[in-house]
Order: sequence, then structure tokens, then C-alpha cells
Amino acid sequence: MKYALICAITLPVFSSCNMLEEDTFGAATVDGMLQNEENVVSLVGQAYADLRFMHDHWGYWGVNTLTADEGLCPVRAGGDWNDGGYWKNLNTHNWNSYGKAFENIWNCTVSGSVLCNNILETLYGNEANMTPELYAMYVGEMEVLRTYYYYLLFDSFGRIPYMEDYSDRNEKLLDVPVTWAHLIACLEKNAPNMAIVDDANRTNYNGRCTQAMAYALLAKLYLNAESYGCTPENVMAAERTVDSHNGKKGSKLMEEAGITITSAADFYTNAVRCCNEVIASGSYEIEPSYFNNYLIDNGKSKENIFTIVEDGTVNNERDAYACKNKLRIEFLTLHYLFQTRYNLVLDCWNGFIARPSYMELFNDHDVRGDGYEGLGTNNTKKWGWFVGPVCAKGSTEPLLDKDSLLIITRSVASLEQALRTDGARMFKYELDQTGTYKYMENDFVLIRYADVVLMKKEAVLRGGNDTKPGIEDAAITALKTRTFAYSDDPVAAFDAAYPDAFTVLGSDLKSGILAERGRELSWENCRRRDLIRFGQFENVQYVTNQAPTRRWFPIPFAILQKSVIGEDGKPLWTQNEGY
Repeated sequence: MKYALICAITLPVFSSCNMLEEDTFGAATVDGMLQNEENVVSLVGQAYADLRFMHDHWGYWGVNTLTADEGLCPVRAGGDWNDGGYWKNLNTHNWNSYGKAFENIWNCTVSGSVLCNNILETLYGNEANMTPELYAMYVGEMEVLRTYYYYLLFDSFGRIPYMEDYSDRNEKLLDVPVTWAHLIACLEKNAPNMAIVDDANRTNYNGRCTQAMAYALLAKLYLNAESYGCTPENVMAAERTVDSHNGKKGSKLMEEAGITITSAADFYTNAVRCCNEVIASGSYEIEPSYFNNYLIDNGKSKENIFTIVEDGTVNNERDAYACKNKLRIEFLTLHYLFQTRYNLVLDCWNGFIARPSYMELFNDHDVRGDGYEGLGTNNTKKWGWFVGPVCAKGSTEPLLDKDSLLIITRSVASLEQALRTDGARMFKYELDQTGTYKYMENDFVLIRYADVVLMKKEAVLRGGNDTKPGIEDAAITALKTRTFAYSDDPVAAFDAAYPDAFTVLGSDLKSGILAERGRELSWENCRRRDLIRFGQFENVQYVTNQAPTRRWFPIPFAILQKSVIGEDGKPLWTQNEGY
């Protein structure tokens, strides 16, 4: 019976990412089956599968990185990465609703949320067959994971088809404040009851939703509330939509969650509160080396709160259009000849790089930057970005690339005719140089403790009330120490290089905490929203379309084409403003 249950609930994982082609789980399980926690783990574990599409360049990570100041994908001389101007349009903010990455984000997040609702229906229906502790734990995990899928969709498009039940109902896209209030209410309800990570269970909760993950996500939502267009008035007025499980409709979401927002400062006070919950738990700490968080075996990091657990082999390889459920960042960014230099199984594509202006954020002694050595593959120290010569092993002479010396530079000749050597390359993830894995085995970092600490400092600067001042001080010192780890006095070196990093909000891209977040969280899905929150999204190098409506992505054309027609004879789903 155990084997039958696991098979029945595992097979749908490999279904299409298309929200219109969802598979079902079949008949209800036998009484008592879900009293076995191993079976419940098998049930809920499949709901994480669609997250693996979110870190692809054809998914959420790709469009977030290329539309911010941290990423660039120029057309190389000879035409590589032209693709009809698709990548360039992301760089310049001239995208349209036909981009496949937008469609992938929509389909895969909706698929993941629908699967969570499907699993929740199974759990709801079997409450009597489970212990109260087991039931509460895994219902909470699924509701929080569903919220994360919806968060990714919401952060991209604003107006989304939010559903808290497994239903084929057709609803209008919810307005932004209503969806925000739903996300907050669900997380506030579940966070106190989520699993708390410690050294004994850290491995078991690697890649899973936990209490710290829920509070960190809450902090992000509160910190960004105003950037989403939320106000005390519109979020407090937000009412619950249909939820067939608890039968509620029309109740005030924020009141139901016990949260009152009377002023903008309350958003930031709640962000501080949620960050303090993570800090005070003692579950996490700043790793002594920045690069511990990106090792091939980074599941042991005490800093990583939520990750996508990777499988670098070809097992379970899936595609949604060009979007793949495998991590490919190092192959995406490195020059073609890195493959032979580092014994990589997959070929390198010479694509995504850093915008030159972004690299100006880094002091040359900051380990997160490209460093001061300038020796490329012969650097003696580890750096977060790669510039310099690419040499054969044991040689100081650069390799030849089409009769030119292979020396990677920060500069970019142009978006239309970039040299093959243009642009700093992301280098903080450890490379597998043994030929063991085709894809990256490193777990992809979604939420880190360092981000929580930075969010708290910013929320306080924005006026949030802090009932536990100073509990983050040790983490700040640890951040400074590892950032200038190659200096004789790391803390003094940090303070001299970045005096405003934790004390000033900053009014441009290169000052205050906005700059520090850029240095610390490069290519970790944070920068686009950070820039929007600081009002700097339109001031990015190479951006030519500065319309504020670009702060939301367009609802994909292919999705709107499938919209149901409402009673008024018009499509139920409509396009975002400005597209």
C-alpha cells in the first residue's frame, strides 16, 4: 500500500508546465495511509518541482537579472545572442508581451500553485487520518510554498489569478493590493507554526519551506509594499476571495491575520518584526566565507534559508520551451573556451555578463567583486566575478580566441557588437572541474540570512519601529569581516570603502544600502525589485524605455489568448497598463 500511494502521488510531477494541462492525483488514499510521515513527505515533495524552472535564463531569474543593472546580454560580434533582439530588449526595457520567458514564468508558477492546491485538497480531506501535529506541519508547508509560487507570479505581473482552492473556476485577475493582502494573511497565519531549523534537522529541511523562510518572505512583502502600489487604505480594504476549504469570502484579510496598517511606517515596522523573528531564532549565521553559500555542496551552509535543491546529472531533465529545470548559470556566463579550461561537461555559451556600471560598485579588495589581482585563471584568491586572462593550466599566456588573446574585461563595446571577451563573468558559484556533473550541482540560493539582515537595516532606515535593536550587530560585523577577508583589518577596510552601507538609504545606484544590497546579492533575484523600491529602475545603464509601467511585466499574449469570455462578452483577463 505504501508503494501504491507514493506512485500515485509522484507521477504527476512530470506533467507539462502548462496550467491548462494539470493532472490529478486520482482516488483518495486509504484510511491511515497519511499517518505515516514518509508518505506525507512523498506527497508534498513533488510540489517543489516547478521551482526548478525559476532559475533559468528563460524564466524568472533571467528576466529579473537582465532588466536590472546587474545583468547584460549583448549581441556578440558575429551574431551570437541576437535572437531577434529578445535579450537586447530586456536590457533596454523594450520587451513586449510575446516574450517566451514571461509565458514560462506564468505557466510554471501557476502550475506549481495549482499542484499545491491539489495536494492541500488531499491533506484537507484526510485530516482525520493524520495526527494534529503532522497535519498542521504539512498543510502549513504547502500553503507557504503556494504563497511563494504566487509571490513570484505577483512580483512579475501584479495582477494574477490567485486561488486558495483546487478549482476550475474562472475569476478575474486580482488587483495588486488584494493579492498582496492574501499573501500576507497566509504567511502570517502559518509562519508561527512552521518548522524551526537547527543543526540537528538542517539537512532534512534543506530546500523546504520553514519558519525562517516564511518570515523572510513576509519581510520582503512588507518592505516592498509601497513599491507594489499598496497603501494602508487599499490593503486594509482587501477582502478574501473564494476559498472552498474554509468557506470564507468577503472577510477582511488583514484583520483576519491580526495585522493593522494605519500608516506607511507600519509596513516597515512589520518588516522589522519579521526579520527579528529570523535573527532571534538563532537558526542561521553569516558564513565565514562568502563562497561557502555557493559551493557544489552548499546544502551545509548555515546562511542559506531557502534554496532550490539541484541535481546536476541528466536524471529528471525537463524542458518548458527553452526553459530547463537544471541550473545553468555558469555555462550561460562563461566564455566558450572555459569548457576545456575547467573540464566542464556542458559547453559554455558566452552570454550573460555584468553591466560595466554595476562593477563600479565594488572596491577592488571586496571578495564579492572581480578583485585586484587581474591574473584571471591564475588569480591566487577567490573572487565573485571573473576578469582577466584565460590561460591553459600551468601557463601564464592567454589562450587564443579567433586569433585574439582571451582576456575578459569589464567593458562592453556596444549592445549590438560586443566583443567575445567583453563583460565580467559571474564566478561565485563553485565550478565542478571533475567532469562529474553535466549541469550545476550547487543548490541555487533563493533567500539568505544576509538578505534578512540587510532588509532589517533598510526597514529601520525607512521608519520601522525596532523592538530588538542591535540583535543583528554580530551578523553585520561578520559580513564586513568576510567581505574584506584579504585585508589586514577587514572591518576597518569595509567601513573605509563603504561608509554608508548600513546607515544611508541612498538616492542613486552607487550609495547607501541599495549599493550594498547590489554587492551582496548579485544575481539572486533581488535587484530588479530593489531598484523599483528605490525609484531607480529607469536609471539603469542602456535603458531607453523609462516608462513607469515597465515596473510590471506584460501578461503574456499567449495567456490572454486563452482567457475565458465574461458575462459582458469581454475577456475575463486583460493586459497590464502600458502594453
